[in-house]
Amino acid sequence: MAVTCYTQEFKTPIAPSRMFKALILDSHNLMPKIVPQGIKSIEFIEGDGGAGSIKQTNFAEGGHLKYLKHRIDTIDIENLVCKYTLIEGDVVFDKIEFVAYEVKFEASSDGGCMCKMTSEYHTKAGAELKEEDIKQGKDKAMGLYKVVEEYLLANPSVYA
Repeated sequence: MAVTCYTQEFKTPIAPSRMFKALILDSHNLMPKIVPQGIKSIEFIEGDGGAGSIKQTNFAEGGHLKYLKHRIDTIDIENLVCKYTLIEGDVVFDKIEFVAYEVKFEASSDGGCMCKMTSEYHTKAGAELKEEDIKQGKDKAMGLYKVVEEYLLANPSVYA
């Protein structure tokens, strides 16, 4: 099994605690509300959102994915860090055993934050991941971050 690591970051004018609440703690409520054309629902199929919980994202009809399951490995509310693992999906697991993520929200001097995500792709023996496969997932993640940023800018009292 090979491991391929990627790191991506983006800066936002939104305070780190608001981004953490929106993207990590309350994503199961927020995402279907602000991107209903992409995400039908997000539900906890095990646990209550803490470490060990399993969250299933159900995508809207017509997309290339139907669902993904993530296991929450650690949530550090004080330091605004979440580690979780993509453990199941209807399409992506032909080459991948699992994907481990770490997301951090760090304060920046201007009151906003730097969002940092590290992804570790653990591929099956003999499988090779193509750059375009990973780029597509990274682009979708960044698109969601931007939608959340726009929503929080337009609604300054939400998660304040």
